[in-house]
Amino acid sequence: MTTAVEAAERSLLWSHDVLGLAAVADSAGAVRLGAAGQDWNTLLPLVEVTVTGHGRTWSGERFIDTAVGGRLAHRSHETVRDGDGQRTTFRLADPVTGLGAVITLRTRPGAGFLRSQVRLVNEGGAPLRLESVSSLALGGIGDAVGALDGLTLHWADNDWLAECRWRHSPFRDHIVSLNRPAHGHEGRGCFERYSQGSWSTGRHLPMAGLTDRAGRAWLWQIESSAGWRYETGEREGAAYVALFGPDDAHHQWHRTLAPGEEFTTVPAVLVAARAGGLDAAFGELTAYRRRIRRVHPDHTALPVIYNDYMNTLMGDPTTDKLLPLVEAAGAAGAEVFVVDAGWYDDDGQGWWDAVGAWDASGRRFPGGIQRVLDAIRSHGMTPGLWLEPEVVGVRSPLARTLPPEAFFRRGGVRVSEHGRHHLDLRHPAARAHLDRVVDRLVDDWGVGYLKLDYNVNIGPGTENGAESAGAGLLGHHRAHLDWLGSLLDRHPGLVLENCASGGLRMDYAQLAVVQLQSTSDQQDPLRCPPIAAASATAATPEQAAVWACPQPDFGPDEIAFALTGALTARVQLSGFLDRMSPEQFDLVRSAVSVHKALRAEIPRGLPFWPLGLPAWEDTWIASGLRGRAATWLALWRRAPAADAGAGAARPRERYGADDGTRAVPLSHLRGVPLRPTVLHPAASDATLAWDAAAGRLTVTLPRPGTAVLLHLAAEPPAGGDER
Repeated sequence: MTTAVEAAERSLLWSHDVLGLAAVADSAGAVRLGAAGQDWNTLLPLVEVTVTGHGRTWSGERFIDTAVGGRLAHRSHETVRDGDGQRTTFRLADPVTGLGAVITLRTRPGAGFLRSQVRLVNEGGAPLRLESVSSLALGGIGDAVGALDGLTLHWADNDWLAECRWRHSPFRDHIVSLNRPAHGHEGRGCFERYSQGSWSTGRHLPMAGLTDRAGRAWLWQIESSAGWRYETGEREGAAYVALFGPDDAHHQWHRTLAPGEEFTTVPAVLVAARAGGLDAAFGELTAYRRRIRRVHPDHTALPVIYNDYMNTLMGDPTTDKLLPLVEAAGAAGAEVFVVDAGWYDDDGQGWWDAVGAWDASGRRFPGGIQRVLDAIRSHGMTPGLWLEPEVVGVRSPLARTLPPEAFFRRGGVRVSEHGRHHLDLRHPAARAHLDRVVDRLVDDWGVGYLKLDYNVNIGPGTENGAESAGAGLLGHHRAHLDWLGSLLDRHPGLVLENCASGGLRMDYAQLAVVQLQSTSDQQDPLRCPPIAAASATAATPEQAAVWACPQPDFGPDEIAFALTGALTARVQLSGFLDRMSPEQFDLVRSAVSVHKALRAEIPRGLPFWPLGLPAWEDTWIASGLRGRAATWLALWRRAPAADAGAGAARPRERYGADDGTRAVPLSHLRGVPLRPTVLHPAASDATLAWDAAAGRLTVTLPRPGTAVLLHLAAEPPAGGDER
């Protein structure tokens, strides 16, 4: 417990009223960050640094309590205007090693976010080997008697075909009470999540959060495609959070700084809401994401995309197969047509391990691919192509003609994974090759959209000389971001979609540069709703590309169900639209029209989840978008056997008993005399009942396997179906 004398010897250096955070220095110059007004011992040093030979003061699984972090002493700090925001810079130094630290905190007055990045400089006379460096560390959350018992921890598991699976449990389920006074020490463990290899979200999203019983919420996000880790735990009766990029223990990252050399961490951000729980915090995070990303016209234009891959051509495009799809997509209202995987040169052994040159296949496109690209333009759409730029197939001639240093190597051996080598974009030959490819596709072929895929996890990275594999991966990652930016500098109208077998590299290092994110490769429409509904946790709604794959063998309910999830995000149509009956096609065209009527609101809207973030097995799923004048609500009722998919038998009770009626709380609309309207599907037997006093909408969907998009406002939109 801090005494009055000790408290008087400490000074407030910086504070953030909205977040309730403060940076405080003691008389020795140590600076700690955390909840304002909390005990000094609950706070964390501004940066935690593990240096070989200077480890931690308390050994365990935690990367806090580092010797260097505790010794870093205040030199100076300043706060200056940074556009419409502000930037606070702290300069610290370790008197033992000579390591200097520059911590930069960015925020905006009145906003609920704090973005942090750390630059370390070796100002001493001997090399220093870094093993971990925090981007943001803070403590003092919930510092009150019994407060930790009321905290809930939220995190997101991620996998191929099963992205954005949010989970929650009491904080005390993971961080148990150890009776700190009885032992005189903190615990040694923590709750942690981290990435593995080059798929930054192959296991988990690089974000998590805490909520308390009062409705307060804290969310954090690490912006890295090259390794990240977060931890949370207990420190002196309060919760702490520490956010890291790659480290030695988890990512084979270490970095030796010779005298005068420096290293900068990946960015990390904390957002908080004093009320409203996770929905309010995700609103703050959405606003922050919009603020940091590169400005691009696609963020407001939101053209409808048709892509030939999902449940359609599946990597086997030809001129004859594409032309009918092009005509149908244009008639349905698509504005971009993407020819996905398989358009390039191949042979009798296929294209997977032969990619790299990115020339069109003469066998697939007799007379050239321009016939297809011209057809796309003639139907009023922008041509798009799939590309996997970072890989070269092991059978590609480029695997022999590019210099060995242009590829990932470990132990002096070129790395190969699933039939591919990996380019290191720090090498000028690798970058020049890809520049020539993209410039040809854009300037000569007239392509305006590139889907950039990434289908291998190349492991911990590359060893270029004496560097560690993790340092090599971080170096490539930063070169990759720079390359993406250079493409947009040369081709400002080009639209880039980020994809990694769906959502396996879904982080805001990438999404601050590119325009869209592929959210999944899931092909079963009955498994898509929880992914579509939660996609706005990982990307802003206008960046979240959601598949909408109606098929000619679908009935009306199935077509509506397949389309619903994309209508308040980015519509990514697929399916054999050319084989549909006129009635089926009209359902698709009607859904696209609904999306176009509301899409101007998407870049300003904030997501929310009135039934909570969806679980993978939920029968009822709801996701909403709050606009300035209206609210849109997507609602799915999955069948009890919805998880069966592809004919697999599952017990009907898997989803529980369901009478077809669900009450949906909409607290932000309490007291508003709404007139709920069904926007999609055009014909629906859903019934809606609004209780303004309770702020509750009761929805009946008589049949399982159905979905609706609702418009909630005082007046229905023109042409809407009021119930």
